[in-house]
Amino acid sequence: MPLVSVTRLRLRSWRFFPSFLWHAAKSQRQAQRADGNLALQVRADGRAFWTLTLWRDRAAMRDYMIAGSHRVAMPKLQHWCDEASVSDWDQDATTLPTWAEAESQMAAQGSLSKVKHPSPAHSAGHPLGSQKDPTP
Repeated sequence: MPLVSVTRLRLRSWRFFPSFLWHAAKSQRQAQRADGNLALQVRADGRAFWTLTLWRDRAAMRDYMIAGSHRVAMPKLQHWCDEASVSDWDQDATTLPTWAEAESQMAAQGSLSKVKHPSPAHSAGHPLGSQKDPTP
């Protein structure tokens, strides 16, 4: 069964953007080439950056996460970001959900990732951070 994964990372300062962009581009290329990756979309919303990926299964996503460029970038995010969250779920469809659905899933079941300098919203446990709740 395909697995959807959505991440939201908000940079705590634009000064981290060049390094973030470099690592994000490398991780995106890695994902596009990864065995088991079925689809990928990214978007930016101010200092928040989202990924929406569809994987053949959980094992394919895990193999991607623990290897290559993504593995190198992950520890840096604790310092660069003041908000970070992730959500994943199984679905029958082999196409990506809409961004609105991804945001709703994040709001409903997203989990926070560790950051060293959390925003007030992150500290309060909001997976969408300082973003407004998604519209239905």
